[in-house]
Amino acid sequence: MSHSRVESKTAVKNSIGRLAFCALAILLEVVFIAMMFTKLNRYAPWIQTCTYIVGALLVLAIYAQHKTSSMKTPWIILILVFPVLGVFLYFLVGLNGGTWAMRKQYEDIDAKLYPLLTAGETGQHTQAAMQALEKRNAQLANVSQYLLRNSKYPMYQNTQLRYFCAEEGLEAQKQALRQAKRFIFMEYHAIEDAEAWHGIQEILAERARAGVEIRVFYDDMGSIGFINKDFVKRMEKLGIQCCIFNPLMPGLNLFLNNRDHRKITVIDGTIGFTGGYNLANEYFNLTHPYGQWKDTGIELRGEAVRSLTVTFLENWHAVKRKEEERQVQPHIAEYLPEFAPKPELHGFIQPYADSPLDDEQVGEEVYISLLNKATKYCWFITPYLILTDEMIHAMGLAAKRGVDVRVITPGIPDKKMVYQVTRSYYSSLTRNGVRVYEWTPGFCHCKMCVTDDEAATCGTINLDYRSLYHHFENGCLYIGHPAVLETKQDFERTFLQCREVTEEYTTGHGRMLRLGQMFLRLFAPLL
Repeated sequence: MSHSRVESKTAVKNSIGRLAFCALAILLEVVFIAMMFTKLNRYAPWIQTCTYIVGALLVLAIYAQHKTSSMKTPWIILILVFPVLGVFLYFLVGLNGGTWAMRKQYEDIDAKLYPLLTAGETGQHTQAAMQALEKRNAQLANVSQYLLRNSKYPMYQNTQLRYFCAEEGLEAQKQALRQAKRFIFMEYHAIEDAEAWHGIQEILAERARAGVEIRVFYDDMGSIGFINKDFVKRMEKLGIQCCIFNPLMPGLNLFLNNRDHRKITVIDGTIGFTGGYNLANEYFNLTHPYGQWKDTGIELRGEAVRSLTVTFLENWHAVKRKEEERQVQPHIAEYLPEFAPKPELHGFIQPYADSPLDDEQVGEEVYISLLNKATKYCWFITPYLILTDEMIHAMGLAAKRGVDVRVITPGIPDKKMVYQVTRSYYSSLTRNGVRVYEWTPGFCHCKMCVTDDEAATCGTINLDYRSLYHHFENGCLYIGHPAVLETKQDFERTFLQCREVTEEYTTGHGRMLRLGQMFLRLFAPLL
């Protein structure tokens, strides 16, 4: 098979029709609101004055927010130039994190779940792991402490970790699913009702017949082009509990912009999988809509799986409609088994999650922290590159200190408009010494970072605003583990398949932004 092979992308017609209907309904509501303003034209001077006052107060409120300037500036410009439209859009999608009720719902759930991460003997083990890390590398221990304090996820030692490409991960995942005895939890941004999923579904159905509790959870927006509306009913007939995150509904929804981008599988609380890949054919090169697809993942066995379990249960309970279903039951600890210490295991493992509801950009802070701690190199691979000023500064400062900072992006885009925005950041990076590469065989969907042969991350967090500010995400930091060098070696193999564009965007025509790129880049935080 040629690496440049590109096939047409198919989609589920019924789901695409539902998406079109929802979009049309929202558009009609916007038109209706606009017509209402038109009908009130005779009151135009008063409406205009009120709008300017509201807009001015809103601009001051946005400016005073504890957010990066990259997130505030586009809204301020939009409101000042188009007051009515800007105010309306801000209240629709700018209030990131949904309603007060949604935030309170998550806070109540987290207050019950997070203490379970460090309960019992596991809590003693996590404290010992942190002490051991402080002795080994105090600077990286600071990164781990940040995660513990701000995302409530501890560091573990008593865990095996295996790193692999998506194709290997799928087979490992199937093998582990066949061994399930008590429960299976699966949470994914996208599930495609096709070959890759059918292989998993067959195993799940067999395990359900054997009495295993199975829960499947997917994001409606991520899966809408892949799944028909009867998917949930079909799963339930197989004995599989199935739930949809934030279903698309006709009408304006303050929570619409916040999607579940996590990818998690948990088996019996002892085996866990995460990484960049969804459960759709293209992720495993069964189809090739964007040339060759590159994705990666990790398998965890041991105490660190506890964090993946809690991350899954957070969203599972939060989206339940009935109050009694949202309650965290006392027996929830049964999904979090204890593990006997294994001194022969090496390395430190810290899975973590990020939420748009807590005003803490955990994913971005981890990346920036690793850049700040790096002394030799810090390499990234991401499908989308839409950076905050803080991230650009951190990359540039590390490069100026002499750190080898590199970024790999796709050679074939899956979203052409986003690709234009991605390329618009090349010049800002290369002029400060960051090296930029494009992976020529196709589309790289990995979300990884590796630094100094000592630490690496793998998970779902892209280097773009949607991942860093709007989505529910998860990742895993691993330190002093053999998988760190395996991750580095994968990067080195990937560089050989890349075209370096550093010089082109430092001195060539690529350093000049076109008008369209400037416009897209300015309003990228709003997308």
